[in-house]
Amino acid sequence: MGDILATEADLLGMIKEYLNFEEFEETVQTFDKECKTKGKLVSKPRGSALRDSKTRVIQEDLLSSFDDGDHKVFFDLWAENIPSAVKDSDDEAQNLEFYLRIHFTVYPLRTHPSRQDRAEFEERIFLFKQYLETRGSALSQTTEFLPYYALPFVPNPTIHPSFKDLFQDSWMPQLKDKLEKFLSVTLKSSKIPRLLTLYKEGGRTTKEAMQQLQLQLAESERRISSYVRKCNKVKADYHNLIGITAELVDSLEATVSGKMISPEYLQSVCVRLFSSQMRQSAVQSTDFTRPGTASSMLRASIALQRPKEVPMLPSLDYDKLKNDLVVGSDRLKCLLLQALRWRITRSLPGEQRDTVLQAYISNDLLQRYSTNKKAVLHLMKSANEVVRQYTARLINAFASLAEGRIYLSQIPILVKLLTETLRREEKDSMTRENVLVALQKLSLRRSQQTAMIEDDLIGWLVDELQDSDCLSDYTLEYSAALLMNLCLRTKGKRKCAENAKHVLKVLTDLLGHENHEIRPYVNGALYSILCIPSVRQEAKEMSVEEILRCYNREENPDLNRQIEFIIKQLNSGDEEGPESDDEEEEDDNDEDLMEIELDKEEILQPQQRELSGETLLTTEYLGIMTNMMKVKRKSTPLACPNIDEPLQRPVTPSSHRNAGPV
Repeated sequence: MGDILATEADLLGMIKEYLNFEEFEETVQTFDKECKTKGKLVSKPRGSALRDSKTRVIQEDLLSSFDDGDHKVFFDLWAENIPSAVKDSDDEAQNLEFYLRIHFTVYPLRTHPSRQDRAEFEERIFLFKQYLETRGSALSQTTEFLPYYALPFVPNPTIHPSFKDLFQDSWMPQLKDKLEKFLSVTLKSSKIPRLLTLYKEGGRTTKEAMQQLQLQLAESERRISSYVRKCNKVKADYHNLIGITAELVDSLEATVSGKMISPEYLQSVCVRLFSSQMRQSAVQSTDFTRPGTASSMLRASIALQRPKEVPMLPSLDYDKLKNDLVVGSDRLKCLLLQALRWRITRSLPGEQRDTVLQAYISNDLLQRYSTNKKAVLHLMKSANEVVRQYTARLINAFASLAEGRIYLSQIPILVKLLTETLRREEKDSMTRENVLVALQKLSLRRSQQTAMIEDDLIGWLVDELQDSDCLSDYTLEYSAALLMNLCLRTKGKRKCAENAKHVLKVLTDLLGHENHEIRPYVNGALYSILCIPSVRQEAKEMSVEEILRCYNREENPDLNRQIEFIIKQLNSGDEEGPESDDEEEEDDNDEDLMEIELDKEEILQPQQRELSGETLLTTEYLGIMTNMMKVKRKSTPLACPNIDEPLQRPVTPSSHRNAGPV
């Protein structure tokens, strides 16, 4: 009976503790009144007053050791009183700890830098280096913290431009303010009511986790059962084949001895051989006694299916199409631009797609030679945002195919028109994204690279990549790849040398970006521009080698080897290489760079009874059958770059994507 009363009092105490925690003041008063009326005992929270006083002492000791620069006392208290779950999993706690480590490391240099303080700094920098190699390694991919990984390698941080903020008068008070706020929240969290703790540990959260695990278990068991059945079938087929093979070997040996094999025996062997692959009735009705029947069926069972005949799409009236694209309503223009793009993206790779593109080119769909400001290409300047977007999508589709890139490169005003659109459109605009991707694909061609460099596209790209966290992964990859392609040219390298410090800062920051797909392009750009002596000198002053060394700790042999090539380039004494801009060779790799993103997020949807897509083209713009496919040129394949070295030939992210129909 006594145990029951004690448990009841403890439970009522937990209820009251929770009500007080949530500040239900009136409810607490009513609760106390009813407990007294019914003669119920309510236990007091366990050690709350003692816990509060202890928390205040811990907080004061942490702040005091922060002010005194006593890193040993501070981190002993930190390890003992900050919960492991917070230290190891909470981003705010990890970021704060990183800055606290920096604070205690440079603390001796904040006072008068005497010889004694310098010796103390050397000891602390050793501890900081150990931290970077252990707990701090988790933040090595974060752009915000990347410069500080070079701190152990810098002789005098007080005069280094990357660390000047650490020695400003405002830096230490701001960090202390963050520390106080963090401690007030974290240390208070240890006073969570016991009722809430019990609920979290054994309540709904656990039940939901169990339900999820049960679903996963059931799905895993279903897959295992399916795989076991398949495995058993393969085993049975294997044993059957071994048995039949053994019998056939026996038969061959018998024929050597002069014994004949009967047709009935051959029939029975073939029936057993094909019974698992064909219906029993079909096997029984096949005459295996005819010479070559069984062998033909065996070869046919593993032969590749021949491709079916691919029909050519109907020809169109391109004069009418171009006229309506120029003078039609904005709605009609958008529908036509969409339908023409779909003809490229939704056609089958090979003869069908090549025929569609060749028809567009031979009929000069974009009016490349027109001087009229109302030509189809000038829809990029339309006041209607959807018209501009769908024009950009169509140009991007052209740029996805080698013949399309040749066609586009023959339009003198194209690069200028596209770069003007880049600078004019909003940052998250779909028009801007498609223009950027089209330019990247066009940068496979030397003539287009030259036009982009002369239009100062490198400066625009570097400024965009400086704020990489605001870019989508898709845009980021194409921006980095475009910058690399332009940096491969001598003119591009010299353009970077004009503002080398800014370019190097952006590229080294990008090495720490969480999107690892951009690293080959960043490595290629760094390797290329470091052939300029003035860029190498600027890189040495910025301690770029120390920053690069930080990445050699990663478990990525290919990346490590590329970093070593870049460092070797950085430390070389070679003068600037020979001029490369006068070469006439085109670098286009002749690849189909079609991708699913071309048709993503279609904002144009047909209304009721409104024609669209192929139906619109074949109903309103059907032309005379003139499909004549030009034989596609075969370019000499580019030499594959050594995977150990940074990229040194123009590439595009699309070349790594599936080139099948969208």
